[in-house]
Amino acid sequence: MNIPFLGNWRKKHGHALGVAVISAGEDEGDDNGQERHERIAGLLSECELLRAQAQQAGVELDDSAASLEALDQLVPRWRDDEETATWLGNDAGLYLGTVVVRTVPGARWEIWPNGQPVVRLSSGREIHVVEAGHEWADNGAPELSQLYAEIAEG
Repeated sequence: MNIPFLGNWRKKHGHALGVAVISAGEDEGDDNGQERHERIAGLLSECELLRAQAQQAGVELDDSAASLEALDQLVPRWRDDEETATWLGNDAGLYLGTVVVRTVPGARWEIWPNGQPVVRLSSGREIHVVEAGHEWADNGAPELSQLYAEIAEG
C-alpha cells in the first residue's frame, strides 16, 4: 500500500518497530522458564510474510545459517512498498533471531519490559535483531548471513 504522507513520515522518523511480546509473567513449576522460552521461540519463529516471500522465490527457510545466505540473494522487490518493507523487516529480524537461538549455544530470546524481543547470548550481549531486520529490508546491508557470522563468533 502506498500512502504518500506515511512514506514522508517514515523518511523523517524511521520505521516503527512493530514487534512486541506481552507476557503474563514467569510460569510456575516449569524448568527455570525453559517451557516459557520454548513457547516464545515458537511464536517469534513464525515470520509468515518472510516465509511466503522466500517460498515464492524458491528459497526454503529451514532455520539454518545457509537459509540466511539464500535470503541475502533475493531480489528486493518489497522495497517499492513501504508497508511490505516494514513487515518484512520485522520478520527478517525475527528469522535472524530464530536461526541464532536454534544454532548458537546458549542464545535465547529475551523480552524487554516494553515487549521488544532481543536475542541474549550466553556472554550476556543482547542483539537487537528486529532493528537489524529493518536495516536489511530497507538497504540490504548488513547482510543477514554476515550478522549471523558475527553473532556466532561470540
